[in-house]
Amino acid sequence: MAKCSVCGKSVHFGKKVSHSHRRSSKMWKPNLKKVRCVVNGTPKRMYVCTQCLKGNKVERA
Repeated sequence: MAKCSVCGKSVHFGKKVSHSHRRSSKMWKPNLKKVRCVVNGTPKRMYVCTQCLKGNKVERA
């Protein structure tokens, strides 16, 4: 579910580093919204990241 239907953006993993340089796992999630989009002439609900919405890569229903 945590994937953009348009660009395929998904979670990224890495390390969170504190001031004392202790490391722990961290996960960055994309900012997804559930929107109604027009796909092949019919409205459909999709998960789309806000960058795709802002860049007009999706036609809203």
